Amino acid sequence: MKLCAIHSITGRICLRSGLHIGAGKDTVEIGGLDQPIVKNPLNGEPYIPGSSLKGKMRSLLETAVFMGKNEATRNAVTSGKPCDCGLPSCPVCTLFGSHKPPTECDPQLGPTRMLVRDACLTPEYARLFREGRLPMEIKNENIIHRVKGVADHPRPLERVPAGVCFDLNIALKVYENDAPNLADWIFRGLRLVELDALGGCSSRGCGQVAFEDMALNGSPVDMSAFSTF
Repeated sequence: MKLCAIHSITGRICLRSGLHIGAGKDTVEIGGLDQPIVKNPLNGEPYIPGSSLKGKMRSLLETAVFMGKNEATRNAVTSGKPCDCGLPSCPVCTLFGSHKPPTECDPQLGPTRMLVRDACLTPEYARLFREGRLPMEIKNENIIHRVKGVADHPRPLERVPAGVCFDLNIALKVYENDAPNLADWIFRGLRLVELDALGGCSSRGCGQVAFEDMALNGSPVDMSAFSTF
């Protein structure tokens, strides 16, 4: 397959509510934070792993767009798995990669087209973090006892506070004979994330985001122009 172009999709991920993408802990300390966020181990800055955004986009596109159109996708999603049809006619498998072994995929599918980079703090917020003016938020959550009316099992949840922005960078590889609208599917996936949420604890208010200053190869893109369903 001939590689014809590599397109660049850029923009900003702006938090409309606190964001929690968990890092996990090997040990639990008494009185310590049991749900920390993922951070750069060298400087402690929070970031958004590319895998978190890519996985959310894929899941939403599969369930919102392709569930009723592609039997293979429908069968996979209803069983709790990602689409693995491995066909070049499937934008999901083409963009995100098929979960079938390479030997079982259509040879015309080729390599994964989309590369989602980790999103780091924008220069403005990186500077505030270095200066100690961007503290992380600790959100305390509880389960309310239905009879006693008191809080049980308090859980401190670390979040990146609302208002913080991260740089978005996605690379799209285009091979000969690829559909001309692959980039449109990426923008549709991002719009679905805006309507849903990113990261954990979304049903409790976390992870509302907006994608701003979007551009394709440096040219501005109007996100509102892309249908989500």
